Amino acid sequence: MSNETPSAPSSPASDAPRDFIRQIIRDDLASGKHASTRTRFPPEPNGYLHIGHAKAICLNFGIAQEFAGGWCNLRLDDTNPGKEDPEFVEGIKDDVRWLGYDWHELRHASDYFEVFYRAAIKLIEDGKAYVDDLNADEVRAYRGTLTEPGRNSPFRDRSVEENLDLFRRMRAGEFADGSKTLRAKIDMASGNINLRDPAIYRVRKIAHQNTGDAWPIYPMYDYAHCLSDALESITHSLCTLEFEDHRPLYDWFVDAVDLPNHPELWQPLVDAGLETKPSKPRQIEFSRLNLSYSITSKRKLAQLVNEGHVDGWDDPRMNTLRGLRRRGFTAASIRLLIERLGVSKQNSVRRMAVLDPLKLVITNLPEGHEEILTFANHPKDESFGSRTVPFDREVWIERDDFAEVPPKGFHRLKPEGEVRLRGVGIVKCEEIVKDADGHVTEVRCTLDPESRHGLPGADRKVKGTIHWVSAMHGVAAEVRLYDRLFAVPAPDDESDGKSWIEHINPEAKRVITGWVERAASLAEPEQRFQFERLGYFVADRVDHHAHHPVFNRVVTLRDTWASKV
Repeated sequence: MSNETPSAPSSPASDAPRDFIRQIIRDDLASGKHASTRTRFPPEPNGYLHIGHAKAICLNFGIAQEFAGGWCNLRLDDTNPGKEDPEFVEGIKDDVRWLGYDWHELRHASDYFEVFYRAAIKLIEDGKAYVDDLNADEVRAYRGTLTEPGRNSPFRDRSVEENLDLFRRMRAGEFADGSKTLRAKIDMASGNINLRDPAIYRVRKIAHQNTGDAWPIYPMYDYAHCLSDALESITHSLCTLEFEDHRPLYDWFVDAVDLPNHPELWQPLVDAGLETKPSKPRQIEFSRLNLSYSITSKRKLAQLVNEGHVDGWDDPRMNTLRGLRRRGFTAASIRLLIERLGVSKQNSVRRMAVLDPLKLVITNLPEGHEEILTFANHPKDESFGSRTVPFDREVWIERDDFAEVPPKGFHRLKPEGEVRLRGVGIVKCEEIVKDADGHVTEVRCTLDPESRHGLPGADRKVKGTIHWVSAMHGVAAEVRLYDRLFAVPAPDDESDGKSWIEHINPEAKRVITGWVERAASLAEPEQRFQFERLGYFVADRVDHHAHHPVFNRVVTLRDTWASKV
């Protein structure tokens, strides 16, 4: 157990970083919710730390230093034996100290294995967990999709007695790897897939670097992480945005186990001399650090090392902290970079929306054609996962993505022209339909079947790619387009003979009806997206509901005023 961090002023100095996380902490301290701040930095020891970790280190340890009585633990998340190495443990400790920080206590998730096991027994006794015999492929099949609910496992209704017997036999090592899992019993129809009976324990007969062969079962990350936070009295559990959808599960485990009111669960820690005062932590997400011309996946960094593309983890070309240090960057320069970047929740999770819809019909697909496509949530960051998007014969496209008489340099859809329909393939405009006033109401196209994903023609080049929303499955949404409130840079300057009121931009707010994919309509209030090719939008904090989505435009992708000033 290492050193206490020096005490700091109860409120940061005026020149200290100010962001939404620190404001939450100030409010919690001012209200008396917490007397002091407890954070943690919890890396998995399966590789050396990289520049992305520097943001989490500076945030967690920095906050602990800024607020009086605060401290930050270094916790090694060692729940995945076989991929973890004592060499990485020492490297992590060295990198944290090089950045200029020290920890209150050094903990390991494996310190809590007995507590996790006892807590799982409690969940079974409370009817909130069951042993499942489905294999991994069957679990995926039963889970459902973003548009379809999951199905209950045929083993979900086992009795408490049978589940207790099976789980204890799992603990005793009677079953083969992968043959059984312990799953939380939550809701297989939940719109949040993370709540569809997630796994708590899996059978894995492999030696652990700290506990040896004592455990043939190991807890899953989502289960172990939140309970570790609770056991260590963490007040603010800070993590990157990919865990935002996991927060309801984090809270479910913390509430269902209820460590503060069940001291018998954590008595082994007291007996071992580990300070333990369980409490309820709060998870808060922030955007991760991504840099151009670099990667921050430890798996991919390890591949670079293992395949000899670089000269080890400390190769100066690597963006590991060891590599940056070897190249000559100082710890102070990295801390300054993180400070100047700041902390926000903005990140480019993508969704598709159409704000000025024009119907596109694919005539060489049969009536009633439907299929499910898979789209990445972020084009350059696989950690954000993927989503399913329904596609059918009729879709909405943006009206300005079609031009009957295209201007010079127009690379989108036009009569007899081709364009790539995002994630679908190449379509060619064969016919247009107009109303009585001569306005185009529909474009009729054919889809080149050889240009579908995975086929040889998918690589055929066309100059334009446009997005779309399914006409059958898309959801109508109210979209509020906000712009600058004033039309001039200095509204108070009345030298043009107009009052400041007259400088108000009449186009500062427009309300339209657009179409969004279903995954966007299910957003929580204040959840943010980049609508592809359109800009950044947020679900309105007051008016947004799944049955009536309301999105506000935060900012466009391009400065539409650039040509006006």
